[in-house]
Formats: sequence, structure tokens, C-alpha cells
Amino acid sequence: MSEILAAVARAPHQPLDFVTLQLDDPRPNELVVEVRAVGICHSDLSGRDQHYPFPLPGVLGHEGVGIVRAIGSEVTTAKVGDRVVMSQAFCGECEACRAGSVTACRHTVGLALNGVRADGSGIIADGAGAKVSGAFLGQSSWATHALVREPNLALLPDDIPWEVAAPMACGVQTGAGAILNVLRPGPSDSVVVFGAGTVGLSAVMAAKHIGCETIVVVDMLASRLELARELGATHTVNPSSDDVVAAVQAATNGGADYAVEASGARSAGPLAVDGLHAHGTCILLGTPPFGTKIELDWIGIVSGRTVLGAPFGGGTPSMTIGKLLELRAAGELPVEKLVRTYPFADIEKAIADMESGVTIKPVLILD
Repeated sequence: MSEILAAVARAPHQPLDFVTLQLDDPRPNELVVEVRAVGICHSDLSGRDQHYPFPLPGVLGHEGVGIVRAIGSEVTTAKVGDRVVMSQAFCGECEACRAGSVTACRHTVGLALNGVRADGSGIIADGAGAKVSGAFLGQSSWATHALVREPNLALLPDDIPWEVAAPMACGVQTGAGAILNVLRPGPSDSVVVFGAGTVGLSAVMAAKHIGCETIVVVDMLASRLELARELGATHTVNPSSDDVVAAVQAATNGGADYAVEASGARSAGPLAVDGLHAHGTCILLGTPPFGTKIELDWIGIVSGRTVLGAPFGGGTPSMTIGKLLELRAAGELPVEKLVRTYPFADIEKAIADMESGVTIKPVLILD
């Protein structure tokens, strides 16, 4: 085992505790990554606040990038010294994974939220040997080092800044991937995006890349709506002053072809569906607490509307992240416009700034 410094969540809505912990040595299909940067995502706070069933105390963080420092005996896709992006947990072995549908992995929830390996063994322990939950969404990267399984990472080119790469592990991959991998709109199609955070604005950038004729963004913050226009939105809607469904239908000539719900707000799901035309498709990406229910218009669904989900953008992380890096190199995915960096020690300020809306994507830098 090796010593790491980690930010530990001990109770809902409470400050994190910086603690020296013990990280297990890598097993044959595992790697140890020295974390150089890691994003903060609403899913992390859902783990902290127990909206997700992740056992506390535990180490959160799932947008980690860094340098491989140790590898298991069976690892072949990365070597010590490689720069990598860590992504979501999937087994890589079930029928869905073998077919390339890794986001449909039947073991994902357990690997992501149980806090231990699939066999029940611990990954992180405190100084007394007591287990601390790890492997949050496959990594637990709010720490100086993380243990990750080989299927759950992608190689990172040398010329990509750490703070730009980190959000691609989840937020950017989820939003842009939903457009590129799942919805696949055409240039004449209309897209409405609910929530101008990292996921939503990444969907906007991907829709602009495709050349979608109409891109509508719905959000409560004027500053975010302004940035949405800069990134490609043709119309913006503020629920505090606008009738959302009427405004969306007016902008899209009777209803959108595609809707992306990226806010996780319970009220937004039905609005996203109601803003579609009779045969439109809505993809739900926001992550409210487990067990959250929404009510949809039955006849609207019977008439031909489609509602679906796509964890992490519905693709294979290594392939999706590779495509996102190409788009950024071409100037079509300016992720840096969403990012504000913070020292690891300032994690509480970073969280507060995200929760208040001051910062879209906080990224912690570990020196």
C-alpha cells in the first residue's frame, strides 16, 4: 500500500476532511495514477450528500487526469509515465461491454457506487486499517493518487493541458457525446438544451459543430445564457421571465427535433419533453437524487415522442474522448471557456462557487 492525501466526505453537506490514507497496490488489471487535475461535478456532491448510495466516509471525484505511476501485471494499454484520463466504471467483460455498449454495462452501478472492488475488497484504508470507500464512479480522484481499472481510462496527448482534459472525463463527454453518439442530429434539425452547465454547454458546442440550424438554451442565469450564445446557441430562454414551452416551440417552428435535459432539475424533464414536436426525442442527462420521479404527458409519448438516457454520453470513453480532443484541436470545442482552476486545498471554495453558479466547471490542480 502507498500513502495518499485525499479529501474525505464524512457526512452530508459537511466540509471535506483532508486525510492521509493508504491506497491498495494495483491488481493485475489495475493502475495507480498520480492525479494532476480533477474536476468537480454535481454527481460528486450527490455522493457527498447521499443522493447517491455511496457509503461514507469516502473519497469522491470522477473527472481525474494524471500520470500512470504503477501498473498491474496484465495491463497492456498504458505504461508507467503515460498521461491518462480516468473515466466511468464499467466491467469490460459482460455481454454489453463486449458488444461495445459499455454504458449499458450491467455491473456499472455496483462498480461505481459500492465503494469497493467487485469482489468486496477495499481499495482505500485509514491509518488504523479501517476501510474508506473508494472507486467512486470508477476512480475516487479527489486525492493525490487514484486506483483505476484498465478498461476505465484513455490515453492523453502531451499537448493537452490538465485543466482542459479533466472535464472530458465526465461533463464534456456526457454533453457532447449525447449529441455525437446518440442523438446525431442533422444540420437542418433543431436542438433545445436545458441547463447551461458543463454538460449542457458541451452539447451546444457539439450541435454547433454539426451545424444544427436552431440551438435553443434554457437556463436561469443571464451570464450563462450569454456564454451559450457565444458558444453557438441561436436562441435563449430564461424560465424566470419566459413561458419555456411556448418560447421553445416558437424558436423551433412548432417543437424541437431533439431536447437535451442537462440540469437535473425535476421540473425541467417534463418541459424538455413538452417542447418537442410530435416525433421528437428527449435525452435525459441530468442526475437528480436516486428515486426521483417525473410525470410525462401520456398521449404525447403515445403520439411518437421518445425519451431516453445515455450515461456519459452513450459511447466508449476512449473513443469519445479521442473525438473530443480532435474537436478541441480544431477550435470547435473550447472547453477552457467553462473552466476555472483552484488549488486542491481550496476544494471547499471551488464547491461553493459551483453551487452558487459563479463557476461552471471548477477544476482542482494538484502540484
